[in-house]
Amino acid sequence: MRLRLLFALIALALIAAACGDDGGSSQEAGASDEATAEDAEPTGQVSSGWEEHVPGGDCQCADGSEFSYWSRTASTDKVLLYFQGGGACFSEETCSFTDGTYLVQADGFELGADGSGIFDFANDDNPFADWSVVYVPYCTGDVHIGNNIQEYSEDLTVNHVGFLNANHGLDHVVEEFGDASEVVVAGSSAGGVPSPLFGGLMADGMPDAQVTVLADGSGGYPDNPPINLAIGGLWGAYDNVPDWEVNEDIPAEEWSIPGFFTQAGLHAPELRMARYDYAYDDVQRQFSQLSGIGEGDVLGVIEATEADIEASGVPISSYVAPGTDHTILGTDAVYTLEVEGVSFLDWLTRYVEGEDVEDVACTDCGEPGSGDEITG
Repeated sequence: MRLRLLFALIALALIAAACGDDGGSSQEAGASDEATAEDAEPTGQVSSGWEEHVPGGDCQCADGSEFSYWSRTASTDKVLLYFQGGGACFSEETCSFTDGTYLVQADGFELGADGSGIFDFANDDNPFADWSVVYVPYCTGDVHIGNNIQEYSEDLTVNHVGFLNANHGLDHVVEEFGDASEVVVAGSSAGGVPSPLFGGLMADGMPDAQVTVLADGSGGYPDNPPINLAIGGLWGAYDNVPDWEVNEDIPAEEWSIPGFFTQAGLHAPELRMARYDYAYDDVQRQFSQLSGIGEGDVLGVIEATEADIEASGVPISSYVAPGTDHTILGTDAVYTLEVEGVSFLDWLTRYVEGEDVEDVACTDCGEPGSGDEITG
């Protein structure tokens, strides 16, 4: 049966309680360079200014190890909620803790002033340089939307509880930055998939704020009802459908990746949403084929799903760059990329500042095998 979620402040408090109370469980970065549980991969060197939060309780990683999220306080009026990417899994082979297709524990990203892309807070050109940030690592293999403990074999049980983990990050924004006037909900790859969903939930929790969504590197997945039902069932994703009027009686097979934009936009018309993608993103192509959700025609899916979202009455902006690369927000391409004469940095800055931005799309997109492939 669908779990009815009311994202007023009372419900947010209940979610926090379900994952455990992190009071007294936070740790200033610098006291320790690791944000992980024992025997897990380190997140990398952590610079001062970040604080670790350990919810405990049902909040955990796929293998049962400790989950923690991070916050960086700067402006109290502008806050970024960011979801890390790292693949997905849906079988014994793909969910293997040693040979699978996702990260059991978030790693490979350096939090701090010397980070890359939008995490380079020392760069004056960074539109998020003075923003507070709540950073939600990814370690559950369920694109942050699961709430199920799935036994794939006698030797492999996976805690697909990404939705519980992610909600703790959302709850932190509401409780600690509840008076903010601007909130951006963003994510890359697996973190980009749920960003519109959490954008809608953020609009519920902070109705007086302007909430803006940016999904990075996740626009190439189509709506595939049988796969929605099969993989969503493994993850328990349907149990987390918000109790919005637009979701009333929506069947599990229609709870889809592009559908998150449609449902969130219909529920919260003031929600601003955009996507960034590379036209022939090789990671999205491979995952689309591996999961059976699509044939790997990334550009065709980007164009088709954008048309479907807008046909439902939900506006969405897009920036499509040439090549086969995957995601941009954590890379320095944020500052160098230009498509059709439009700088991505300028487009991103204007979008974050609340301006309406025109769609940007490559005309020579560098289709693999065409002889003129271009990478970002």
